[in-house]
Parts: sequence; structure tokens; C-alpha cells
Amino acid sequence: MNVYLEILRPFNAMMAVITIVLMAVISGQFTFNVFLAGIVVFISTGAGNAINDYFDHKIDAINRPERPIPSGGISLKTAGIYSLLLFVVAIIIGFIIGLLPGIIVFFSALLMVYYAYSLKKKCLIGNISISFLTGMSFVLGGVVVNELLISIYLGFFAFLMTMAREIVKDMEDMEGDKMEGASTLPIVYGKKVSSLIAAFFMILASLASPALYFLGIFSILYLIVLSVGIVIFLRGAVLILKDQSTQNTKKISKQIKIGMAVVFLAFLIGSSIFF
Repeated sequence: MNVYLEILRPFNAMMAVITIVLMAVISGQFTFNVFLAGIVVFISTGAGNAINDYFDHKIDAINRPERPIPSGGISLKTAGIYSLLLFVVAIIIGFIIGLLPGIIVFFSALLMVYYAYSLKKKCLIGNISISFLTGMSFVLGGVVVNELLISIYLGFFAFLMTMAREIVKDMEDMEGDKMEGASTLPIVYGKKVSSLIAAFFMILASLASPALYFLGIFSILYLIVLSVGIVIFLRGAVLILKDQSTQNTKKISKQIKIGMAVVFLAFLIGSSIFF
């Protein structure tokens, strides 16, 4: 994979684009602005990943030496310039869509940079920041298609799922984060407490997510597909409580990502556009 694409973590960026696609499907609107919003989310998410790698290059040399910067695929300076240029492009396109989308993209970009520079190393604040940004992808889509309330509902559940994954990732990266003087949740309070909080978010997301059917947002097909995601999250909650080893947290982090993909699929299949 080309290093300039790899540093964007295209799979994660495409997961973010799905939030825009979902809002378009739910609203039945497939306008040019929706297309532009998808581009904005991909570029800004990729830029966020790149700037994160820029500030985390020392930690990644320990935790993820295969990444573009520590592996020597791209220089530190080039990665920094590249990410900032991408942010500028995303903000410009955001304002082309409209004033409010532009403002959302602008402040989201600022938060991404500040998160990578400082907030990531702080106990829970970093987790909350990145989870908030995930939820804001739905809100941006909701603003573009004039379905703000529904986008807030979906953004809330995306927030819960992302919180679980971010905490598990901090448990996975604990050794490298310690060497950089980070104060993440597992470093400050230990892996056991972190596992309890991560499990709490997985269980809460599982128990609360069927509400979207009862609120009339999605059809019964939503519940059918969602049940698979719920099983994945509940299984992850049980496993993280049993075993907080680095090897296990890596597996659970991947499982949560799969679970989120299943839930997003449930959003899509359960959308009223199919009925």
C-alpha cells in the first residue's frame, strides 16, 4: 500500500464515511453535498490519523513499529505537513457545503490536532474526545441531510461503542504509553478498573441500542442484524473482564471494530428506505 494512503488508515477513514452514507440512506437524500460530506469525513479522519502518528512516532516505535513513520516509510516532517494540508482541504470543502458544516469540520479538526498533541495522553479525556468526534460524523451527516435529531441518536451510540474500544486500545498500548509519560486510564487506575469501564460501555451500548427500533427509527430488520453485534459486544465484555493481557486486548479491540461494523450494517438494513 502507498505510504501516503497507509498513514491515513483508509479502513478507519471509510468507517467514518459510512456514517455519512447511513444518514443519506435514512433520509433518502443522495445529493452532491452528501458526496462532498463523505469526502470531507474521509480526508479529515485520515488527516487525524496522520497527525496522531506524527505526535505518537516514539510510542509507535514501541507499540506499532510497522507504521509508516517508525518504519521509515515517510519522514516525520512530511507526515506533519501532509496532515495539515489535508485538514485545510477538508475545512475548505466543509465551508463549500455550508456554513454550519464548515464550522463543524473546522472545530473537529482543531480537536483532532489537540487530541493528538495533548488530550490522548490524559485519563479518559482523550477517550471522550475521540468518541465525541466519532459521534460528530453522524451529526455532520445529519446537518447535511436535515435529520439532526436522528443523527444525534446514532452519534450517541457511536460514542458508547467508541469509548469501549478506546479504553481497550489504551490497555493494549499501556507499555509504550508509560514510556512516554502518558496518564491514560489503565496507567492511572490499572487494567482491572479499565476493563470494568470498557465492559460497562459495551454492555450499555448493547442494552440501549434496541431503543432505536422502538423509537420508530428503524424496522424489525435492524433488531435482527443488531443481535449479532450485541453478541459480539457482550462476548467482548466477558472476555475483557476475564483477561486483561496485551494479547487479549488486541483481540478484543478488533472484535469491537467488527461489532461496530455490524451495528452500522444494522443501521443500513433497518433503514425505512427499504420499505
